[in-house]
Amino acid sequence: MGPYILKTDSVHLEFGGRKILQDIFIDCRQGEVVGLLGRNGCGKSSLLRIMFGSLKPSYQHISINDIPILKGYHNGRIAYLPQHSYLPQNIKLKKLAEPVVDPQFRDDFNNHPIYQKYHNQNAGQLSGGELRQLETLMCIYSRADFILLDEPFTHVSPVQTEMFKDIIRKCAKVKGIIVTDHQYYNILDVADRIILITNGATRPIKNPDDLIAHGYLSHIR
Repeated sequence: MGPYILKTDSVHLEFGGRKILQDIFIDCRQGEVVGLLGRNGCGKSSLLRIMFGSLKPSYQHISINDIPILKGYHNGRIAYLPQHSYLPQNIKLKKLAEPVVDPQFRDDFNNHPIYQKYHNQNAGQLSGGELRQLETLMCIYSRADFILLDEPFTHVSPVQTEMFKDIIRKCAKVKGIIVTDHQYYNILDVADRIILITNGATRPIKNPDDLIAHGYLSHIR
Protein backbone atom coordinates (compact mmCIF):
# COMPACT_ATOMS: atom_id res chain seq x y z
CA MET A 1 0.00 0.00 0.00
CA GLY A 2 1.49 3.30 -1.10
CA PRO A 3 0.92 6.65 0.59
CA TYR A 4 -2.65 7.82 1.04
CA ILE A 5 -3.75 10.68 -1.23
CA LEU A 6 -6.37 13.23 -0.18
CA LYS A 7 -8.18 14.84 -3.12
CA THR A 8 -10.68 17.68 -3.10
CA ASP A 9 -12.44 18.42 -6.38
CA SER A 10 -15.44 20.27 -7.84
CA VAL A 11 -16.19 22.38 -4.75
CA HIS A 12 -18.95 24.96 -5.17
CA LEU A 13 -19.50 27.36 -2.29
CA GLU A 14 -21.70 30.46 -2.23
CA PHE A 15 -22.49 32.93 0.55
CA GLY A 16 -25.49 35.17 0.00
CA GLY A 17 -25.49 34.53 -3.73
CA ARG A 18 -21.78 35.35 -4.07
CA LYS A 19 -19.61 32.56 -5.44
CA ILE A 20 -16.63 31.98 -3.13
CA LEU A 21 -15.24 28.71 -4.51
CA GLN A 22 -16.17 27.33 -7.92
CA ASP A 23 -13.24 25.69 -9.72
CA ILE A 24 -11.28 23.85 -7.04
CA PHE A 25 -8.85 20.98 -7.23
CA ILE A 26 -6.28 20.31 -4.54
CA ASP A 27 -4.57 17.07 -3.62
CA CYS A 28 -2.06 16.11 -0.96
CA ARG A 29 -0.27 12.84 -0.35
CA GLN A 30 1.36 11.51 2.77
CA GLY A 31 4.98 12.63 2.67
CA GLU A 32 4.45 16.19 1.42
CA VAL A 33 3.55 19.70 2.55
CA VAL A 34 1.18 21.63 0.30
CA GLY A 35 1.05 25.40 0.79
CA LEU A 36 -2.29 27.14 0.17
CA LEU A 37 -2.09 30.87 -0.59
CA GLY A 38 -4.64 33.54 -1.50
CA ARG A 39 -5.83 36.99 -0.56
CA ASN A 40 -8.04 37.69 2.46
CA GLY A 41 -11.59 36.46 1.87
CA CYS A 42 -10.66 34.23 -1.07
CA GLY A 43 -11.95 31.09 0.68
CA LYS A 44 -8.83 29.43 2.11
CA SER A 45 -10.35 28.79 5.54
CA SER A 46 -13.64 27.73 3.99
CA LEU A 47 -11.85 25.19 1.80
CA LEU A 48 -10.01 23.69 4.79
CA ARG A 49 -13.29 23.46 6.73
CA ILE A 50 -14.95 21.74 3.76
CA MET A 51 -12.12 19.19 3.61
CA PHE A 52 -12.39 18.62 7.36
CA GLY A 53 -16.15 18.29 7.17
CA SER A 54 -17.34 21.19 9.35
CA LEU A 55 -18.65 23.29 6.41
CA LYS A 56 -20.99 21.90 3.77
CA PRO A 57 -20.89 23.55 0.33
CA SER A 58 -23.52 23.07 -2.38
CA TYR A 59 -21.22 20.53 -4.05
CA GLN A 60 -17.97 18.76 -3.21
CA HIS A 61 -16.05 15.61 -3.99
CA ILE A 62 -13.50 14.66 -1.33
CA SER A 63 -11.72 11.33 -1.33
CA ILE A 64 -8.81 9.45 0.22
CA ASN A 65 -7.28 7.02 -2.27
CA ASP A 66 -10.35 7.63 -4.46
CA ILE A 67 -12.77 6.47 -1.75
CA PRO A 68 -15.25 9.31 -1.04
CA ILE A 69 -15.35 10.70 2.51
CA LEU A 70 -17.98 13.01 3.94
CA LYS A 71 -16.35 14.18 7.16
CA GLY A 72 -12.70 13.46 7.75
CA TYR A 73 -12.92 14.09 11.47
CA HIS A 74 -15.56 11.37 11.94
CA ASN A 75 -13.01 8.61 11.48
CA GLY A 76 -9.98 10.62 12.54
CA ARG A 77 -8.39 10.73 9.09
CA ILE A 78 -8.12 14.54 8.99
CA ALA A 79 -7.12 17.00 11.73
CA TYR A 80 -7.80 20.74 11.42
CA LEU A 81 -6.27 23.73 13.20
CA PRO A 82 -8.73 26.63 12.95
CA GLN A 83 -7.73 30.26 13.46
CA HIS A 84 -9.68 30.40 16.73
CA SER A 85 -9.10 28.44 19.92
CA TYR A 86 -10.74 25.01 19.86
CA LEU A 87 -9.84 23.22 23.12
CA PRO A 88 -12.38 22.95 25.98
CA GLN A 89 -11.44 25.43 28.69
CA ASN A 90 -11.98 23.37 31.86
CA ILE A 91 -10.21 20.06 31.14
CA LYS A 92 -6.56 19.36 31.92
CA LEU A 93 -4.33 19.54 28.83
CA LYS A 94 -2.85 16.16 29.67
CA LYS A 95 -6.30 14.55 29.46
CA LEU A 96 -7.05 16.32 26.17
CA ALA A 97 -3.73 15.40 24.55
CA GLU A 98 -3.35 11.74 25.48
CA PRO A 99 -6.01 10.28 23.14
CA VAL A 100 -5.11 12.66 20.29
CA VAL A 101 -1.32 12.49 19.93
CA ASP A 102 0.15 9.98 17.46
CA PRO A 103 2.10 7.30 19.40
CA GLN A 104 5.08 7.59 17.02
CA PHE A 105 5.46 11.26 18.01
CA ARG A 106 4.43 10.97 21.65
CA ASP A 107 7.96 11.44 23.04
CA ASP A 108 8.49 14.54 20.89
CA PHE A 109 5.19 15.99 22.08
CA ASN A 110 5.62 15.06 25.76
CA ASN A 111 9.14 16.52 25.83
CA HIS A 112 8.18 19.82 24.24
CA PRO A 113 8.81 22.63 26.78
CA ILE A 114 5.37 24.21 26.53
CA TYR A 115 3.59 20.88 27.09
CA GLN A 116 5.89 20.00 29.97
CA LYS A 117 5.16 23.37 31.55
CA TYR A 118 1.36 23.31 31.24
CA HIS A 119 0.22 19.69 30.92
CA ASN A 120 -1.37 19.68 34.41
CA GLN A 121 -3.28 22.94 33.80
CA ASN A 122 -6.61 23.58 32.11
CA ALA A 123 -6.65 25.23 28.69
CA GLY A 124 -8.48 28.20 30.23
CA GLN A 125 -5.52 28.97 32.49
CA LEU A 126 -3.14 29.69 29.58
CA SER A 127 -2.61 32.96 27.76
CA GLY A 128 -3.82 33.18 24.17
CA GLY A 129 -0.31 32.79 22.76
CA GLU A 130 0.57 29.79 24.92
CA LEU A 131 -2.73 28.09 24.12
CA ARG A 132 -2.22 28.68 20.40
CA GLN A 133 1.17 26.98 20.55
CA LEU A 134 -0.25 23.95 22.36
CA GLU A 135 -3.22 23.63 20.03
CA THR A 136 -0.89 23.80 17.02
CA LEU A 137 1.38 21.14 18.52
CA MET A 138 -1.57 18.85 19.27
CA CYS A 139 -2.88 19.20 15.74
CA ILE A 140 0.45 18.58 13.96
CA TYR A 141 1.31 15.64 16.24
CA SER A 142 -2.20 14.14 16.04
CA ARG A 143 -2.98 10.61 14.86
CA ALA A 144 -4.60 11.87 11.64
CA ASP A 145 -3.17 10.96 8.23
CA PHE A 146 -3.76 14.52 6.97
CA ILE A 147 -3.22 17.78 8.86
CA LEU A 148 -4.86 21.06 7.82
CA LEU A 149 -3.24 24.14 9.37
CA ASP A 150 -4.99 27.51 9.11
CA GLU A 151 -2.61 30.40 9.91
CA PRO A 152 -0.22 28.53 12.25
CA PHE A 153 2.48 31.23 11.98
CA THR A 154 0.37 34.38 12.34
CA HIS A 155 0.27 34.83 16.12
CA VAL A 156 3.59 33.30 17.15
CA SER A 157 7.12 34.67 17.35
CA PRO A 158 9.73 34.12 14.61
CA VAL A 159 11.52 31.60 16.86
CA GLN A 160 8.28 29.66 17.37
CA THR A 161 7.58 29.82 13.64
CA GLU A 162 10.90 28.12 12.86
CA MET A 163 10.16 25.50 15.53
CA PHE A 164 6.76 24.74 13.99
CA LYS A 165 8.27 24.53 10.50
CA ASP A 166 10.76 21.93 11.76
CA ILE A 167 7.93 19.90 13.32
CA ILE A 168 5.85 20.17 10.13
CA ARG A 169 8.79 18.88 8.06
CA LYS A 170 9.34 15.98 10.45
CA CYS A 171 5.69 14.91 10.62
CA ALA A 172 5.27 15.32 6.84
CA LYS A 173 7.54 12.32 6.37
CA VAL A 174 4.54 10.16 7.30
CA LYS A 175 1.57 12.57 7.01
CA GLY A 176 0.13 14.85 4.37
CA ILE A 177 0.01 18.48 5.51
CA ILE A 178 -1.83 21.44 3.96
CA VAL A 179 -0.88 24.80 5.45
CA THR A 180 -2.06 28.34 4.78
CA ASP A 181 -0.79 31.64 6.19
CA HIS A 182 -0.63 35.35 5.37
CA GLN A 183 3.13 35.12 5.86
CA TYR A 184 3.62 33.70 2.39
CA TYR A 185 7.43 33.55 2.74
CA ASN A 186 7.04 30.98 5.52
CA ILE A 187 4.72 28.95 3.29
CA LEU A 188 7.23 29.12 0.42
CA ASP A 189 9.92 27.95 2.84
CA VAL A 190 8.09 24.96 4.32
CA ALA A 191 5.94 23.71 1.40
CA ASP A 192 6.95 21.19 -1.25
CA ARG A 193 4.49 22.79 -3.66
CA ILE A 194 2.10 25.74 -3.69
CA ILE A 195 -1.56 26.12 -4.66
CA LEU A 196 -3.05 29.62 -5.08
CA ILE A 197 -6.75 30.42 -4.77
CA THR A 198 -7.67 33.33 -7.01
CA ASN A 199 -11.15 34.30 -8.30
CA GLY A 200 -12.62 31.21 -6.65
CA ALA A 201 -10.30 28.81 -8.48
CA THR A 202 -7.14 26.91 -7.59
CA ARG A 203 -3.97 27.50 -9.59
CA PRO A 204 -0.81 25.39 -9.20
CA ILE A 205 2.25 27.60 -8.68
CA LYS A 206 5.37 26.30 -10.42
CA ASN A 207 7.71 29.01 -9.13
CA PRO A 208 7.35 32.12 -6.94
CA ASP A 209 7.16 34.44 -9.96
CA ASP A 210 3.77 32.85 -10.76
CA LEU A 211 2.44 34.53 -7.60
CA ILE A 212 3.28 37.89 -9.19
CA ALA A 213 1.80 36.87 -12.55
CA HIS A 214 -1.50 35.93 -10.86
CA GLY A 215 -1.58 39.25 -8.97
CA TYR A 216 -1.14 37.79 -5.49
CA LEU A 217 2.19 39.59 -4.92
CA SER A 218 3.79 42.69 -6.37
CA HIS A 219 7.27 41.42 -5.49
CA ILE A 220 8.99 38.55 -3.66
CA ARG A 221 10.61 39.58 -0.39
